[in-house]
Amino acid sequence: MPKVALTPQMISHFCRLRLVNVLTENERSAVCEYLTDLLARLASPPYRGKWIDWAQIAVAVGVDKYRLQAVGLQLQPVFDAVSRAVAMQDVLPSPPTLPADIRSLDRPAVSTISQPQQKSTDEKPGPRKRGPKPKVIVEFPKPLWSEWEEPESLSEALNLHMRRHGDTVRHLFRALASNGYANDQRTLMKWSTGELVPLTVQSLAVLAKVERRYQLPDGYFKSKLPNRGRATYGHCIDGISESERRRLAWHLPDDFVRRSKAEQDEILTWVRRVIITGSTDYRRYQAEALQQKYAVRFTAFLGRQRKPVTANDNRDIDLDNLDAELESAVIDAPVELDREMNELLRFKTATLTAFGFQRNGVWNEETASQKVEHLGLMFGSLGCDPRSTVRGCGVPVNSLCFAMLVFPAVWDWYLQWRERRRGFYTKWEVDMLSVVLGMTRAETGWIRQTPALADRLQPIPGLLSEQDIAVAKADWNLACETFHKHARHRIKEIQRVARIHRDPFEPILPVLEADSPLGEYRKITEEIVRHMPDERRYPRAAAEAVRSFLMLRLGMHLGLRQRNLRQLLMCPRGRMPTSERHLEDRKRGELRWSEREEGWEVLIPAIAFKNSTSSFFGSKPFRLVLPDLAGLYDMIDAYLDRHRARLIGDAIDPGTFFVKSVKRTSADASYNQNTFYEAWRLTIQRYGIYNPYTGRGVIRGLLPHGPHNVRDVLATHILKQTGSYEQASYAIQDTPDMVAKHYGRFLPQDKAAIAAKILNQVWEAA
Repeated sequence: MPKVALTPQMISHFCRLRLVNVLTENERSAVCEYLTDLLARLASPPYRGKWIDWAQIAVAVGVDKYRLQAVGLQLQPVFDAVSRAVAMQDVLPSPPTLPADIRSLDRPAVSTISQPQQKSTDEKPGPRKRGPKPKVIVEFPKPLWSEWEEPESLSEALNLHMRRHGDTVRHLFRALASNGYANDQRTLMKWSTGELVPLTVQSLAVLAKVERRYQLPDGYFKSKLPNRGRATYGHCIDGISESERRRLAWHLPDDFVRRSKAEQDEILTWVRRVIITGSTDYRRYQAEALQQKYAVRFTAFLGRQRKPVTANDNRDIDLDNLDAELESAVIDAPVELDREMNELLRFKTATLTAFGFQRNGVWNEETASQKVEHLGLMFGSLGCDPRSTVRGCGVPVNSLCFAMLVFPAVWDWYLQWRERRRGFYTKWEVDMLSVVLGMTRAETGWIRQTPALADRLQPIPGLLSEQDIAVAKADWNLACETFHKHARHRIKEIQRVARIHRDPFEPILPVLEADSPLGEYRKITEEIVRHMPDERRYPRAAAEAVRSFLMLRLGMHLGLRQRNLRQLLMCPRGRMPTSERHLEDRKRGELRWSEREEGWEVLIPAIAFKNSTSSFFGSKPFRLVLPDLAGLYDMIDAYLDRHRARLIGDAIDPGTFFVKSVKRTSADASYNQNTFYEAWRLTIQRYGIYNPYTGRGVIRGLLPHGPHNVRDVLATHILKQTGSYEQASYAIQDTPDMVAKHYGRFLPQDKAAIAAKILNQVWEAA
């Protein structure tokens, strides 16, 4: 028995009889109209898996979500009926002239409405059917008028030009389908109503054919998309994982799949080399080094309980299972080693020195975290097996201890191991020696004041003998003094031959070499605004774009280090600002509204800065009123009013100005050092680096970099404009000596230009 087609009358009858006791009259009417509209447009109801998405429907019908969920069992049958009715329309045969790889323009892979299969030209014509004769398809129809008011949205533009050329959605579909360009009339209908927008490479190809049909400029319709900066998907690239395809999608041209294999390989190579990894020598070395993970992981700064150490920590590496061993090269520190690390941190970070100890200098949280990481890498190299790719020393994990660090043989192995991996010595080795040099200093060194550390020493073939351990235990002060002299000698030797592996200015050289570095860098923020998504359709994407804009703008106005910028608190208008004493306790600054200045003010106590004792501060807080230029205040107000809340979602508000986009897998909205760096770097990849294949980005030759480089831009800009080290130091909260040491390389060629500018005024006056 054939199935009866669903009609609007059947939907109305169902709502009137089945929903009378569960919904009010207004609610029934709204639901009925919504279902009838879905059926008329041949649009499926929104689903989340196999269940109806009541949250989305609640917004459409104006009924509370929980109200709909409560009566979901009664509503589900009619929604399923509409879904089946729409699907029934999708089983008609597709025209044979269509490409097999184009299934749908915008939706997931479902069958699509197609025009009936045309008869062969060899068949004899049958009797003429009743009804109007179909309109003849013309490849380039003549426009009915030539002047119009330019619309903003894609749907308005599409409807305008269809009317200009006497087309309907049906006729436009027939014209495209006759050449094999489209096979879904409903998608064109949804484009014209604004319900859908083209997102795939196949959809954009169809849109380009519409532009060609109406003799419009290339990219005309694409420029009307509500999220022009969004990456198109649907690129079919063999041999590339789904995760890498998502990273590459933003940087590939829309016609990538239609290009030759040679062109595709050229584009992929360029994107990977320049945008994804960066093309510097250091980046290439770092990418290779990351493939060989090794470290001892301490509980400090992890925010979690330490995993129990397994019984095979003194294991011998099984060559037959070497791959599995390499995966576990990052290991948890044994209990005793972890305890020693925590004692060191208490010694170096406590407000008051413990009774019986002396110290020289205190570590803040950032410094302590860095030292934990660096010492973890050193212990990790000592603990790795020599037969692994890391080629470590093979020290049993339970034999690792801080007392090992006073033996010159241990350090000579580590220094030479570092030199073999990198190919030369760098400042890293000097810094590591300096850290332990301070620990073994007379009177104030933690290792020297803790002779009990020697109790955990165990013989290590090739490094420590039983005699070496006995001598050290007999006179711990002498052992520390011997290492102290050895370390000072090694530091001088390494400083003489050390090379700079990472040039911090290399990624932004095109900016620093410009006449106006700050003006060049500002182009990135203008590019963000140019590609800003439509907030009404893409609220989350718009919020992320506004956040990227404010990251760069505040970085360029304030010149702060990354930690001070990402930890900046926020105080909305109308709320009492946080007291300076409370900010000092938290070692953070705050963005607040100043009634006196009538502007957004940033106040950061001096103690929050890395160089808090510098003469720049003089124990006074940093205070700056942001200028209301180039839409900055409008962006700040919009961000605090709605964008920031959208990024946080249901997570706990950390109170900082900048927050992460909270996902289902994480409830933490606060940035850390790595995530903030990646957010900045992603902004540069998408909006800063000029891509010759897509036309996106604004600065040729720029490479990915982090927030620290904005300080280089500010200091170099002022040096180029004024030639003053002192004024440049004001922009980055530092001293003229530090600016001269780090940024003087950009001044010599500009000194002559500054002097010539002054001298040329004499000739201009004449």
